[in-house]
Amino acid sequence: MKKAFLTLVAFATLSLPLLATNPVITAMPSLTVAPDAHAAGLGDIGAATTPDMNSQRWNAAKYAFIDERGGITASYTPWLRKLVSDIDLAYLCGFYRFDDLQAISASFTYFSMGAVQLTDYSGTAFQEAHPNEWALDVAYSRKLHDYVSMAATLRFMYSDLNNGVNSSVTTQSIELYPAWTMAADISLYYRQPIELPMGTSHFALGFNLSNLGGKMSYDKGETQNFIPANMRLGVSYELPFDNYNRLQFSVECNKMLVPTQHSKYSVNEDGVQLTGQDLTDWYSKLSSPNGWWQSFCDAPGYVDEKTGKNVSPAAEEFQEVQWGAGIEYSYNRQFFGRVGYSHENYYKGNRRYFTLGAGFKLSIVRLDIAYCIATAASNPLDQTMRFTLGFDLYGIKDLVNNRK
Repeated sequence: MKKAFLTLVAFATLSLPLLATNPVITAMPSLTVAPDAHAAGLGDIGAATTPDMNSQRWNAAKYAFIDERGGITASYTPWLRKLVSDIDLAYLCGFYRFDDLQAISASFTYFSMGAVQLTDYSGTAFQEAHPNEWALDVAYSRKLHDYVSMAATLRFMYSDLNNGVNSSVTTQSIELYPAWTMAADISLYYRQPIELPMGTSHFALGFNLSNLGGKMSYDKGETQNFIPANMRLGVSYELPFDNYNRLQFSVECNKMLVPTQHSKYSVNEDGVQLTGQDLTDWYSKLSSPNGWWQSFCDAPGYVDEKTGKNVSPAAEEFQEVQWGAGIEYSYNRQFFGRVGYSHENYYKGNRRYFTLGAGFKLSIVRLDIAYCIATAASNPLDQTMRFTLGFDLYGIKDLVNNRK
């Protein structure tokens, strides 16, 4: 089962850190992907950027500061289009702001992994499966101060890697079952206006702890897999040049709150490193809260294959932080141009890429597009376009009322 699980996940996402030292592998890897074109155009960041309709994934607390009263968006991301045509990510997101203090929001993520040929341990193909993953969440956000808001998100996650297709035709049976769990996000957003001679600028901080929840099992509890818990921290500054032209500069870092399987804690009573099934069993029994805390201090260190030097455990922990930066230009808050960059350490996945994006906002409709340019060969979204279409629900209502 374990071999089948890893094979399916690796094939379906092709985003595992194949070059990584002490890689971190989780269930539901689709939740680590930027689902909307707005954030994707800025280097996959969004914790502290200007509030928009897609804030649910990045920082739901931003909805308390959004200008619109209600909206809904639909996003589409094709996956590995150079190789296959049936893997894609779809994302729906909506919100409603009750008043100037509070809002509710929800989103639905669906990741179709295309067709996967299942094989037994002898390598014999026995059936085709269409694995998929989806997540449904709802959030409540509220202003605590003129400049501060918080939000709580509850998420249901479901993963079906083989559509219930199981085989017992060999001495080692392959039995996979749908897995599910619940998780929560806690987010904070600080946004302060600063008056300048050319207009009002905004300084913002964003913090989000996401996917804090239970583990997932594809074999009815025998093996427990961590979900992609994550900590995200961002800062942004929006600078106006006049009443029409603005630039926003944003920087963000995020770290997976998932422990390393081959860590300095995975040792037996005599201090000897666990291996094989003993290591797998130890990792499976590790609780989620212990895993979150352990993820900050469990790196064992390694030898750099390029330089031959020893990398300390503290240095390896820092390498697990992924960085992103983006710049957005807006004209009259209707036309947008974006550029971004995302950086991951060579030994932790080596996903490095530039992004380009554009947006157009009319009275009731908003369209965003993004394009990814990978600088390393480990990004499955290289040269991929992403699209997001949004609608201002109250703008539509006003338009209908005016026509009457």
